[in-house]
Amino acid sequence: MIDIIILALWFFAPAGIANATPVFAKRIPYLRKWKTPLDFGKSFKGKRILGDNKTWRGFCFGVILASLVFWLQKYLYIHNDLISSLIKLDYASLPIGLGILLGIGALLGDAIESFFKRQLRIPSGEAWFPFDQIDYIIGGILLSSLVITLTPLQNVTVLLVWFGLHLVSSYVGYLLGLKDKPI
Repeated sequence: MIDIIILALWFFAPAGIANATPVFAKRIPYLRKWKTPLDFGKSFKGKRILGDNKTWRGFCFGVILASLVFWLQKYLYIHNDLISSLIKLDYASLPIGLGILLGIGALLGDAIESFFKRQLRIPSGEAWFPFDQIDYIIGGILLSSLVITLTPLQNVTVLLVWFGLHLVSSYVGYLLGLKDKPI
């Protein structure tokens, strides 16, 4: 079981990082003005589609960072015997595009969840447990499945491990003043 947990941590790291990137990207001084909303300010049924917090800045930098993390994982897998012995997927044969799919999937999952929050009149920044914590995981798993098939046990492990990591990292972000609420 420990090998599946290690795989879940390693495999989904690009998506997890993509999901966290918007929080940090908005704090980089040179990037602050690049804050165009993904929905371009448009509404659906009288409500914003996604809101001002879902920006092209966060989306683009999230996908770029996910791709770089995946490239680094692939490089380490190929050049480090310890890593290649721990990870039970053949990263040498996986396409670099998987990193892009993990990043896009995570951020699209988050955006789709945001759409439903707006339609249900849940205010921006308010928690919608557990959907706020699993949206990016489901999106990343679904989009990555275009190029890789994980077993049901691997998918469930990814979901549970990253759900737990999301809860812990959200609370740490709250303690550090990066987030307004702990969940």
